[in-house]
Amino acid sequence: MSPATKNLAEGSATLLAGLALKLFADEVEISFVSLGKAGVVMMVIGAVQTLVGLFQTTRTNSARG
Repeated sequence: MSPATKNLAEGSATLLAGLALKLFADEVEISFVSLGKAGVVMMVIGAVQTLVGLFQTTRTNSARG
């Protein structure tokens, strides 16, 4: 599996997991963190990782052709 594909898959999974936390566990609080806020952080990290994967895919395709 190429690094670009790996980043796309991991980023998408992280983004979706963060979205699920934000939507379904927004009001749940553990002693030191709110799951809704953790979901937002996960969505941001997942989006950045997905964008990096898209960038890597674009760079790889433009280098080949």
